[in-house]
Amino acid sequence: MGLLAQLEVDFDIEIVGDFISHYAIMCENMEPLIIGLSKKERYSDNIGDLFRIFHNMKSAAGFLKLDPIIKLAVLCEDIVEEARTLQGPASEEFIDWLLLVSDQFEKYRKDVENDAAFFTVLNPLIIKVPHTLEKE
Repeated sequence: MGLLAQLEVDFDIEIVGDFISHYAIMCENMEPLIIGLSKKERYSDNIGDLFRIFHNMKSAAGFLKLDPIIKLAVLCEDIVEEARTLQGPASEEFIDWLLLVSDQFEKYRKDVENDAAFFTVLNPLIIKVPHTLEKE
């Protein structure tokens, strides 16, 4: 049984459909926000929006028990929470890491929509969290 089929067994199909559509919107919005972190004047707003996206992903995936999405969203939420205390702009290392994260969330989206048997394996480069979040 695939991911989508299992969700539809465990949860109301309308809830699953809402999750998929909202999750897709959050994935689409991520990349422009990440790229905008390179501009000091957009940093504060964009980092706040990214924090909310990761928080919402964590909550929605938690309700549906989608562990790979939950774990990645928790990691991202923690890192971005730290970045919210900075003035910006973001370091290239941080932006590149967030783009890897965005790609991973997109792969997870496709896994659910395509009713894959399992989630795509986490890109191992994501484990290498950047040390420098802000441009020096």
